[in-house]
Amino acid sequence: MPAREITDNPRLRIVEAAVELLESGGPDAVSTRAVAAAAGMQPPAIYRHFGDKDGLLEAVAEHGYAQFLESKRAQLDPAPQDPVEELRRGWDMVVEFGVSRPELFAVMNRATGSGPAAAHRAGLEILRGRVRRLAAAGWLRVDEELAAQIIQATGLGTVTTWHSTPAELRNPALLTVLRESMVAAVTRAEPAVPAAESGPAAAARALRAALPDDAGVLSQAEQHLLGEWLTRLADPPGGARRP
Repeated sequence: MPAREITDNPRLRIVEAAVELLESGGPDAVSTRAVAAAAGMQPPAIYRHFGDKDGLLEAVAEHGYAQFLESKRAQLDPAPQDPVEELRRGWDMVVEFGVSRPELFAVMNRATGSGPAAAHRAGLEILRGRVRRLAAAGWLRVDEELAAQIIQATGLGTVTTWHSTPAELRNPALLTVLRESMVAAVTRAEPAVPAAESGPAAAARALRAALPDDAGVLSQAEQHLLGEWLTRLADPPGGARRP
């Protein structure tokens, strides 16, 4: 870990001291007394700012998410040419963070708060944006929510497996194999929407072509209504349809 810069913000000083102790000595090293000493403060300051040790660990998790989100946004492509490769890069970033900073990653993933931290929510929005782009281009083989869950679960599981394996038995090929298994689970071999097309019209044409005459789920009236909607989307007025 690089040397920690001293900040005038007492709350941030405490959090950064806790992160440093966590990553150098594990969770047992993060006692209120040790953190206060590392931050150059008295133990009561921790209780004033965080309430108790659990509150401090929540702040540590938030700090970790913020750091990760900053690096994630720096590499974010607002208009990726290949959404599947974008998925691979995003998954690799999560796993690399977890492999290189295991103690912080573990605290981030067992935070005990009533809801996700703001930075965590922002990270989830980036993930959902990636999944949405896959869906819009016709790549998804499962629904968006399930795809996001698979991506998250495989990333967390990969990091956990890596650290639970003795160092001498760790094989970097595992990371690649699990990543490609995740990609195969959530994406098709070929997009349902041709690469030359995009947008709702192309997606509607692809869905209209793929629907069976009797899906066994919708009533006849619903099937007819869905077909009418898809036709309107596929052939919008004004000649907007692409050839």
